[in-house]
Amino acid sequence: MAYAEQTPQPTENIEYKLDKTPEEWRNLLTDMEFFVLREAGTERPGTGELLHENRSGIYHCRACDAELFSSETKFDSHCGWPSFYDPDEKGAVVYIEDRTLAPRIRTEVRCANCGSHLGHVFNDSPQTPTGLRYCMNSVSLRFEPDGDDN
Repeated sequence: MAYAEQTPQPTENIEYKLDKTPEEWRNLLTDMEFFVLREAGTERPGTGELLHENRSGIYHCRACDAELFSSETKFDSHCGWPSFYDPDEKGAVVYIEDRTLAPRIRTEVRCANCGSHLGHVFNDSPQTPTGLRYCMNSVSLRFEPDGDDN
C-alpha cells in the first residue's frame, strides 16, 4: 500500500447500529470511559494501560465490544498513546472532521458500531505500510489476547 497523501476523508451519512442515551452510557462506563468515549475527551499521554501491550490479539471498542484493530498493525509511534496503521476491517471505524483545535483541522476516529470516540488519525508515519497513525486512547479500547498468548 502506498504512503497516504492525506488522512481519510470524513465519513458521510453515518448511522450507528447501537444507539443508547447518555444516561444508559453513564450506567455502563466509568467516569473516565464516559469522558473519552462519549464526550471525545483524551487521556493523558503515556498513562494508558494498553500503550505497552505487545501480545498478539484484537483491540475492541470498550463501549460496545466491536472489533477495531489487530495487534499486527500496532506500532510504537512514541506519541504516548497506542498507535495502529490500519483498522482491523474496512468499515470498523468512521471519520469525523474535528475543528476543536482550530485553525488546525484533525480527523477524529469513532467506532462505526456505536459512535464512541477512539482518538484521531494522522498521515505522519511513513515507516508504516499505510503512512497513517491511528492514535487511540487506551481507555477507548479493550484488548483480547490470542488464545496462545494468555
